[in-house]
Amino acid sequence: MPERLDAFTGPAAGLLTSVLWTATSLFFTAAARRIGPVVLNAFRISFAVLLLGVTHRCLSGAWLPEAVERQVVLLALSGVIGLSIGDQALFVAFLDIGPRLAMLIMTTAPLFAALFGWLALGETLHGLAWLAMILTIAGVAWVVLERPRTAVGERPPNRLRGAIMAFVGAACQAGGLLLSKQGMGHGWLPEEQHMPPQTATLIRMFFAALAMLPILALYGRWRRRRAAAGVPSLRAGTRRAGFLLACCGAVTGPFLGVWMSLVASDRAPLAVAQTLCSLPPILILPFAVLVYHEHLSPRAVVGAAVAVAGTAMLFLQPP
Repeated sequence: MPERLDAFTGPAAGLLTSVLWTATSLFFTAAARRIGPVVLNAFRISFAVLLLGVTHRCLSGAWLPEAVERQVVLLALSGVIGLSIGDQALFVAFLDIGPRLAMLIMTTAPLFAALFGWLALGETLHGLAWLAMILTIAGVAWVVLERPRTAVGERPPNRLRGAIMAFVGAACQAGGLLLSKQGMGHGWLPEEQHMPPQTATLIRMFFAALAMLPILALYGRWRRRRAAAGVPSLRAGTRRAGFLLACCGAVTGPFLGVWMSLVASDRAPLAVAQTLCSLPPILILPFAVLVYHEHLSPRAVVGAAVAVAGTAMLFLQPP
């Protein structure tokens, strides 16, 4: 692959990740209302492990990936922090404050990624990349600072908890991406010994699924106590529709989306990859109008335009 074209692989994968995760946020928000965030998180990770295992078998010819002990430990931690803990916090935020606001707060993840990449991998960015990141984050922040037009009685009852959970998700997402990049071998293995992103995604997802077992056990006890106390379920829609939506979200999210995010981090600096993976708040704006009937103000349009300009500049940075 020509060097100039290869330099675009990471940013392109990051942009594709954002497209996939935009669809994921819509699927998972609808699914969480039907089957709950904990069941959703466990199901989508398990389904993704199945898809990734079959894909790994087709691509490599083996069911079990090859990895050294340190890689397994790093990728296991990445799965637990980024997918089990971080995504669980994000799903709670989806229900508390809605997908658009939750994903907008998640745009702080590139700031965490820039710090983590500098501390752990010694990654430094050129001036153009910093300017592009600032523009992208500023454009998204300009949108998130705008309060939605809702009546007082319609405001989310757990707005503070939802915001805190979204920030927790942002930090965990950046930390998980860092550990994934280290797990592939960056910073301690020669480039020819680096693990392919698809293999790393499979290992990461497998341990994320294991980490969901105690969470499921605690959730089951909580559900039984609520049922014994006669507390009614507030779920909307059928469970069958919920699992169907969860399957769709699992394909676009933990299967293809997480895979592409590791391709981005493998081929680009961590902060750049995380920035390009953090565009769903902008990409979701048309769906917020069409699906959730939110008002799209001129301020939101301007913020989106600034974020898109910053994204374009990230593709112009020197390799």
